[in-house]
Amino acid sequence: MYSVITTAINYGLRAVPVRVETDISEGLPCFEMVGFLSSEVKEARERVRTALRNSGCPIPPKRITINLTPANIRKSGTCCDLPVAASVLAALGLVDEKMLSRYLVIGEVSLNGAILPVSGILSAAILAKEQHFAGIIVPEKNAQEAAILSDLDVFPVSDIKSFLRICQDEFPKTAVCPDADFVWEASYPVDFEEICGQNTLRRACEIAMSGMHNLLMIGPPGSGKTMAARRLPTILPPLTREEKLELSQIYSICDLLDENRIIQNERPFRCPHHTSTPQSIAGGGKFPRPGEISLAHHGILFLDELPEFSPRTLEVLREPLEEKQIHISRLDANITYPADFILAASMNPCPCGYYPDRNRCSCSPFAIRNYINRISQALLDRMDLCVETHEVSWSEMHTRERAESSAEIRKRVERTHEIQRRRYRASGYLFNSQITNADMDVFCHLDEECTKKMEEKYEEYHLSARTCGKVLRIARTIADMEGEESIRWKHLEESFFYRSPNKKYWGC
Repeated sequence: MYSVITTAINYGLRAVPVRVETDISEGLPCFEMVGFLSSEVKEARERVRTALRNSGCPIPPKRITINLTPANIRKSGTCCDLPVAASVLAALGLVDEKMLSRYLVIGEVSLNGAILPVSGILSAAILAKEQHFAGIIVPEKNAQEAAILSDLDVFPVSDIKSFLRICQDEFPKTAVCPDADFVWEASYPVDFEEICGQNTLRRACEIAMSGMHNLLMIGPPGSGKTMAARRLPTILPPLTREEKLELSQIYSICDLLDENRIIQNERPFRCPHHTSTPQSIAGGGKFPRPGEISLAHHGILFLDELPEFSPRTLEVLREPLEEKQIHISRLDANITYPADFILAASMNPCPCGYYPDRNRCSCSPFAIRNYINRISQALLDRMDLCVETHEVSWSEMHTRERAESSAEIRKRVERTHEIQRRRYRASGYLFNSQITNADMDVFCHLDEECTKKMEEKYEEYHLSARTCGKVLRIARTIADMEGEESIRWKHLEESFFYRSPNKKYWGC
């Protein structure tokens, strides 16, 4: 007796199909599983054997061999439990294999026969749709997540007995319909109107979000750096449907989706602690999983107290910031995860935080230099804007003048994004931050006067070619914010203003 059932396992962001082949024959009783399996997949034989017995379907004492193909991909996780059980039932003739082969089956099995939820269901549902399966059979608690794809039939099962019932009834119309509540207005508990004063910081934040530029904030403790960073997602435009699905896939793989709000509707804001390891930031492990840079995809990765992070942790950010994705190579797999995020970081200007106020700062010049030099020049070059914050005065905190809300700023950011979309419609770019050096003269063209002044500033600031490009991209964004087609000197001048803290603290 032989049967084949199709399931899926996560391989990076996508799911790959896996065929579960079962052969039951006469011979010395045994239950063997092969196919490059991890320990938790091998343990499925005991879970499945016990679950079937407790569900009234004991396995006869025969030779049972189960093969999971393709054999060159390592299978991990518990998502293969239900497919293994289904394949055994089909080989025993208890369910119709021909009918069941039209569906993708996925789920974990408990010893009492209950079907438990698994991670990565959304990727499996996308695979089922791409492979033109008739539908997908999933654990009951995963049904709403799979139903995000409106044109895919989803059949939830709570235990082995309910699985047998829907198979024997030839899949009655019990498919889950997508819930209209999956789409809601993105809501954030914070707002920019709560920030008092700090007009320069607010302006830098708006420029950064308008062109999707990286932002570094330097200033004393309590000057609003973290407060401003937490409000950055509130001034970004809403996610598109494609962005929501891609982001939800990442969170589904990491089992971070809220069961009450299945799809990821808000822009992510990730704020890892400075003790985080390079692997937790970039992703990895024996079976690679997404790290913080992928969880911040289409959103903000905020590194508070930047110099406190280990140099190895900071250096892993360099390639993803340029390539917008992370490649993880392991002995058994080569995985690529998306990492298109905005890096926002904050730091104090010295260990105590109050330099250059010598009335409060007692740090030695050596301690100050050693502290700020924890940030490598290579990483510093990848920060598009650098803004210095100041302590908020009593009058600024208690002013009656209402600050602009996030909604008001977001309207201007959306308008600037639309200008960029129209300009780059035929070039493949989306935002000014993505312009390559090859197209710099096309999209950031300077007139003769600006070129001459730019040359003077290049020598004054000792700019690198990369930094010079960032100055031009920032100027392009500022011009777009003002609705101007050409970059003028005032735009370049403001762009250089956001390099002045670099010159002050790092001399570059």
